[in-house]
Amino acid sequence: MFGVFKDRRRAKIRQGTFPAEWIGVLETNLGIYGQLSAADQQELQEHILVFLDEKRFEGCGGLEIDDEIRVTIAAQACLLLLHREPAYYPSLRTILVYPSSYLAKNPYDKQDRSHRLGESWQYGPVVLAWDSSRRGGKNAFDGCNVVLHEFAHQLDQIDGAADGAPPLGQGENWVGRKPMYRSWALVFSREFERLRNSAAKGKKMVIDQYGATNPAEFFATATEAFFEKPRQLKKKRPELYEELRSYYKQDPVTWHGSRDY
Repeated sequence: MFGVFKDRRRAKIRQGTFPAEWIGVLETNLGIYGQLSAADQQELQEHILVFLDEKRFEGCGGLEIDDEIRVTIAAQACLLLLHREPAYYPSLRTILVYPSSYLAKNPYDKQDRSHRLGESWQYGPVVLAWDSSRRGGKNAFDGCNVVLHEFAHQLDQIDGAADGAPPLGQGENWVGRKPMYRSWALVFSREFERLRNSAAKGKKMVIDQYGATNPAEFFATATEAFFEKPRQLKKKRPELYEELRSYYKQDPVTWHGSRDY
């Protein structure tokens, strides 16, 4: 019953007016926005309205949250939801935003501190550096996007484990999903090992070498490449591209046209 009320509330929110100044933010800070179809632009706006209604933004390190910050980050997070049954990141309530990179502690080693651009916690916040979030949104072709990266982790964590295997086959029963998981595991394990071997040899690949850290980071960095370097990824790793195209139900190659990277 609660789910029915939530669906109705969200449907009503999606019917709301998207402010003209927010469209200006999208046109300025989301480099790919102009390449989306009118239908995709409309769907993205509707998802943003729901996202901003349900998530709370907090400024850290003296940063004051404004609509540019909220809309820019929400747009990139909601790009991952197009054409899918949107879950709107169910365990996420708060996004913490720093002006720039921030010093964070390792929760498993209090002596270990490092500067970070973002992080994602399964039952906690997403943390982002604003300058990197804005830069990643503007440049939709460099394969580096901290918002896509951290929200890919959120999708991965929906089933309770950050393991590089997000829930597959929306609306399918387990029997229908088994082939999907089998194909995903085969392709992702092979490509993960390939990236690890290439990273060990110092070879540059279309997927960032940070993805060789573990399967969860591989999925997040592969997501960045899928949305921002789709032509390269499809050419060099066609099976991986197809798995991501099937999961995200999108084909970013069509957005990027004939651009030569």
